[in-house]
Amino acid sequence: MRRACVVGHPVAHSRSPMIHGYWLQTLGLEGSYGREDVAPEAFKAFIESLADRGYVGCNVTVPNKEAAFAAARIDDPVARSLRAANTLWFDGNILRGMNTDVVGFLANLDAKSPGWDDRLDCVTVLGAGGAARAIVYALLERGAGEVRLVNRTLARAEEIANLFGGKVKPMAWAEREAALVGSFCLVNTTSLGMKGQPPLDLSLDSLPERALVTDIVYVPLETPILALAREQGRPTVDGLGMLLHQAVPGFERWFGQRPVVNSALRQLVEADILAKTG
Repeated sequence: MRRACVVGHPVAHSRSPMIHGYWLQTLGLEGSYGREDVAPEAFKAFIESLADRGYVGCNVTVPNKEAAFAAARIDDPVARSLRAANTLWFDGNILRGMNTDVVGFLANLDAKSPGWDDRLDCVTVLGAGGAARAIVYALLERGAGEVRLVNRTLARAEEIANLFGGKVKPMAWAEREAALVGSFCLVNTTSLGMKGQPPLDLSLDSLPERALVTDIVYVPLETPILALAREQGRPTVDGLGMLLHQAVPGFERWFGQRPVVNSALRQLVEADILAKTG
C-alpha cells in the first residue's frame, strides 16, 4: 500500500488528509495519507528517513518548505525561483521536489472567476512572506504589468521585488490604500483576518468597482475583507480552492491517478471548517 503524508509544525490542523483521503476513496485506490509533526531542527533527518518510514512522498507545509527545497533534486522552475518546495516524491532512489502553490492559486481563480486576468495592468498584493512570493510569481506569469507589494516591513517587500525585477513595486503599509488606486486585483496573503488574528484594517474605496478581491486564508471561508468586497458588489474568491488545487499534482505523483477538484470535495472540506469555526 502506497503511503504519503503532510509534514509540518504544527500540523494537526491540516486538512490535507481529508482531501487525499477523499480522492483515494472515490478513485478506489489502496493507499493512505497521514500527518507528521516535524520541527525544523528535525526535518533533515526525517526526510532522509522518509523511504525507510514507508512513504512514497509527502507534502511540506510551514515552516519547512525551504528545507524541503534543499533536501530534494529540483527540476521545477517554480520551486527554483521561489527556493521553496511543498511536494516531494521518489523517482527510483532520487527524492524530487516541486512547488504547487502557483498552480493552486491560478487554478482557483480560473475556476471561480473566469476571465479574472483579462485586466492585469496593475495588481496589489498584501504581505511579503513565502506565500506572497508564490502569488507574485503567479501574477507575473499570467501577465501582470505591475505588482504593488505592500508589507508592514518594507525591507521584506523590497527583498521580493529584488527577486522579480522592475514590475514589482514595494510599498509601505501606510500606503496600502493608495496602492489600490487603479488596481484590478487585490490579493491578501497576510494572516490578518484569519481566525484568531487581528482584522485587516483596509478601506476598499480606492479600488476600482469591478476589481477582484481574493484571500489565500480559508479559515474563515469568508474573511472580513472578502465580506466587505462582496457587500460592495465586487467579485471575490476565497482561499479554499487554492488548498484543493495545489494538492492535485502530488496525489498524481504518489498514487498514479490525477484527481479532480469537484463540488463534493469542496463541500466536504467546507463542512469541516464550518463545524470547527461555528
